[in-house]
Formats: sequence, structure tokens, C-alpha cells
Amino acid sequence: MTPSTAASSRTTGVDLDAVPDAFDGVASTYDLMVALNPGYHAHLRASADVLVAALPRDLDRPVRVADLGCGSGASTAALEAALRDAGLDYELLGVDGSAGMLAQARRKPWRGAVRFLQGNAETLTPASLAPGAPGGAPVEGYDGVFAAYLFRNVDARDRLLAQVRDLLVPGGSLVVHEYSVEESRSGRVKWDVVCWGVVVPLGLLTAPRSSIYRYLWRSVVDFDGAERFRSRMVAAGLEQVRSRTFGGWQKDVLHTFHGRRPRAAGTA
Repeated sequence: MTPSTAASSRTTGVDLDAVPDAFDGVASTYDLMVALNPGYHAHLRASADVLVAALPRDLDRPVRVADLGCGSGASTAALEAALRDAGLDYELLGVDGSAGMLAQARRKPWRGAVRFLQGNAETLTPASLAPGAPGGAPVEGYDGVFAAYLFRNVDARDRLLAQVRDLLVPGGSLVVHEYSVEESRSGRVKWDVVCWGVVVPLGLLTAPRSSIYRYLWRSVVDFDGAERFRSRMVAAGLEQVRSRTFGGWQKDVLHTFHGRRPRAAGTA
């Protein structure tokens, strides 16, 4: 555990190893909480659109997309809507460490080839994400990987980025949808005000025994700045790395990061 994550644990009572269990405890009310966040679903859809726009259109099979840290399925729903609006055939996999959150995700109405898997994002391989039952035929890799609100909950971020790179086919894209306020004083102030004025009080109403929403505040405060995270992506072997922030109160608070696995030599 790094010094920052140790501080987070002391401040909130939740350490990184316990995050999935902590989300189990709020799974039944989590969708209500995010519904009270103006723009939450629209922002997820905007980042999902970035990933879908980068997916190949000339495949003789459905595009394969993995949603890491899918939680209760809000990010998965954004991806499915974006894929359908783009007219793409797809195989969409949601992965999360919390059994409770996955139970909520599975209850939602899915229109296409969507499945869910409980697992630790840091230990995934293409074979472990094979379609069908365990032991099914492994896939070559994923055309796109989406990760919303995942990386700040991971201590070994560089290792996870390298593993995600290996999950991608050559030319495949990673899109990360994440809060980051380290580089912006105004962003940090806005985050503190929103968390302590809205998120934490609402969390106390919907899940009074849980400290997960205090952990949410601290996890963002401790997370990389946008430049630092882009540097991690480059160091992990991704190229064409870029990021953008959102407008409104989310400016310099919420970001979309995008990078690609390099194509094989001699390919377009």
C-alpha cells in the first residue's frame, strides 16, 4: 500500500482491498445515488462515444468491448447504447470485483450480447475473459476497453495499464473515464464542496453504515493529475494518448483519457 492509500484508509476506514466488499454494502442504493448526480449518465455516454468512435468498422465478427469496473452497469449501459447507435454488432463484457454490484447489473434489461464476470481487473488476461463458460475458447483480445472510475481504486496502476494494453488487439483503444483534481485548485475546491455538501450527506441517508462515500472523496483527492496519468499510459506502451475535461462544474474535475495499443508493424 502506498503512503497515499494508507492515508485514505485512515481517513475513511476503507482500504483498497476492501473496496469491493464496501460496494457490496451500498449496491442496492447505488443507482439511486448516481441518479441524483446531474449529468452522470450523460458524461458516461460521452466517454463511451469516444471509445466507440475509435472501434474498427471492417471486421468479419462483432466488435469486442470490455467494461472494467462496470459496477452496477451504468457504464455498460452507456457503452451498449453507443454501440447500438453506431450500428455495430458487439460482444460486451462487464467485469467488477463486487458481487453485489454485479447482481444489480445483471437485473437490468440488456438488448444485445452482454455478459458479466466477477473478477479482479489487475489479474485479467484474454483467456480469463473468454466467452461462455470457464474454459471457453480464448479470444485474441479486445477491440476496446472502457474503465470508468476504476484506476483511482487501484494501487498498482502502472501494472494494470500494462495488463489492459495486453488485453487489447493491435490498434485497440482504451478509454478511461475518471475524476482527477490534483492539477487544478478550482477543481479540488469544487470536488470538496460537492462531496461534503451533497455526496457524503446523501450517502449517509441512503447507506448510513457505510463509509464508501467518504472513501470516494479521498480516492479522488489522492489520484494522479491528468498529466501524470497520461504519462502512465504512455509508459505502459499506449500511443496517441490524450485527454479532455468536461464542462460545467465538472471542468477540471472529470476527464476522458484515450490511448491506443500500437498496431503491428506493416499494418495500416
